[in-house]
Amino acid sequence: MRHIRVAVDVGGTFTDICVMDEHTGAITIEKTSSTTNPIEGILDAVDKVGADLSRVSLFSHGTTVATNALITRRLPRTAMICTEGFRDVIEIRRANKEDLWDIYKDVAPPHVPRRDRLTVTERIDAQGQVVTPLDKEQARQVARILKRRGVEAIAVCFMNAYMNPENERAMRAILQEVLPEVPVSISSEVMPEIFEHERFSTTVMNAALSPVVVSYTKQLGQELKRRGYESDLLLLHSGGGVMTTDAVEQYSARLAGSGIAAGAIASRHIAMLCGFKNSIGLDMGGTSTDVSLAYDGQSRITNDWFIEFGYPIRFSSIEVLTIGAGGGSLAWRDEVGSLRNGPQSAGANPGPACYGNGNTQPTNTDANVVLGRLGTRLAGGQVTLQPELAFEAVQAGVATPFGLSVQEAAQAIIDVANANMADAVRLLSISRGYDPRDFALVSFGGAGALHGVAIARELSIPAVIVPPNPGVASALGCLLVNVQHDFSESYIKEASEVDIQELEAAFTRLEQTAIEHLAHEGVAHEQMVLERTIDMMYQGQWRSLAIPAPRPVTDLTELIAIFNQEHLREYNYKREDAPVSLFRLNLKAVGLVPQAQLPEHEPTGRIPEPIYQRQVWFSDVGAVETPVYHRSDLPAGLVLDGPAVIEQLDSTVVVPPQSRAEIDTYLNIIIRL
Repeated sequence: MRHIRVAVDVGGTFTDICVMDEHTGAITIEKTSSTTNPIEGILDAVDKVGADLSRVSLFSHGTTVATNALITRRLPRTAMICTEGFRDVIEIRRANKEDLWDIYKDVAPPHVPRRDRLTVTERIDAQGQVVTPLDKEQARQVARILKRRGVEAIAVCFMNAYMNPENERAMRAILQEVLPEVPVSISSEVMPEIFEHERFSTTVMNAALSPVVVSYTKQLGQELKRRGYESDLLLLHSGGGVMTTDAVEQYSARLAGSGIAAGAIASRHIAMLCGFKNSIGLDMGGTSTDVSLAYDGQSRITNDWFIEFGYPIRFSSIEVLTIGAGGGSLAWRDEVGSLRNGPQSAGANPGPACYGNGNTQPTNTDANVVLGRLGTRLAGGQVTLQPELAFEAVQAGVATPFGLSVQEAAQAIIDVANANMADAVRLLSISRGYDPRDFALVSFGGAGALHGVAIARELSIPAVIVPPNPGVASALGCLLVNVQHDFSESYIKEASEVDIQELEAAFTRLEQTAIEHLAHEGVAHEQMVLERTIDMMYQGQWRSLAIPAPRPVTDLTELIAIFNQEHLREYNYKREDAPVSLFRLNLKAVGLVPQAQLPEHEPTGRIPEPIYQRQVWFSDVGAVETPVYHRSDLPAGLVLDGPAVIEQLDSTVVVPPQSRAEIDTYLNIIIRL
């Protein structure tokens, strides 16, 4: 009988696996080194944890394969077919720069070079009328050229195709005749929206990633099947849901945000278990920190994201802000003599100085070793730290140049790192109209629990939550998701001119498409949930806000009132006298998957004996003899006053003085400030 769930998250340094027994709720975790071929790392993790795939009912996977392919540009040769005169849209972009004041830094070149961006004669006007039918003979000639060039993926991007896909579909049919083995993405299906650069860019990304991720997911699916797994392989996508390998073929670019979404999902779920509807996720790993936000139990969603600046991917995504702050981030002195931290990183190899692999520059990990917050063993003894090398690096790199003691220098390194992360939290909360004092901070990742309390104090956040397995929380996030797809359709009209029946008909078309997709993936009709939103904006603006819409829509008056209030929260002003326009109709289609239930434990409250004590340095009180506990010894119901250090396989938790840690029934640590 299949009663085991497996979730795997592949990172740059480690592959994390989380196995849950559906009958008992027991969770087993393991970490293994990531390999050049991610599939080998996944199978190694499965073997290491001893999972019998013939007993697995669900296997979900968060992957960085698509992200890494875009970052490294190791992509198959991709062609683009455009309306005559529009081949340079993705090169012109928005004519903006990531750093407006750096005149020497150029935006990266397009993913499709100009020689592979070919044009055909066709034209559809802004109302969706065919002005010029596709020149089919010319289209066949273009297809033959691309065949001779040996292209491996094709994006078809015609002007105004979002209003009428007729010409794009005709072009695709011709390409499929001439190049039947080459995947073709058409913009009217990938992203049927106005704004040609965003639509073209998303379609190009989708086409370029298709051979990469389809090959990867098929190989992984075959390996799992060979080992006894009989259900669908589920892939986590940027929107916070999962999709099957069949859906990956059509929406490959959705996997570009797969890895970072898992942690955001886990942090939201854990905060809800602890009674916090508002939460901020702080996922601090070896090289970077991912910050996410959930308000009233819902993750914040964005359509404005990218892997490389200038090339947007307009699929809905959980909004995650990533900065270069991790355990391996380097401390350094800039040209004017100021102490900096990151984004440069020692990475996994050579790693922090205390790893003993040759790096001599101080890192956040070295600073935590000097301060006594980290011991001499990580990952259950798989990594042995050398404190004397950490002291040497901090002394030479920071203490001597700044005239500080080695402990003061280590604290300064940590303070700069914490300030960087606090700024990231401010960008995602205060600048969006959210008050951090109304939130809990969920600290996870290998290093998050070392820094969470200091960041919370900086922002006046009242509680910090550390999940039972913070180092593999992203893998846990893969167990907590449903099948999900997002559909949209441009609908540009002033609210006063909207025909409600026409609006309902448009939503009905989206719902029919969504139902067909979910049914194709084996979701029963009673397990389908359809959620509507309408993107609205003040007339004349182009920034919009997504407003939840009822089913059916009968009147826009209440939606406009909600829009005004959301605009006030987001931008700190509203204009109730200004006309409101509709911009886009959105539909989130969810196929419910039986949710993983974390086990609860009876509270005993018995304080165990510490495994030992060591000197730990805190900025406000100096060195303090601090008890060190093992996480597995701490029962539910325990209340522990700081200072304390709690060690476990995948992370270390620091409870500073003047704070109190509580262990809830799910074995989360809640630190009250």
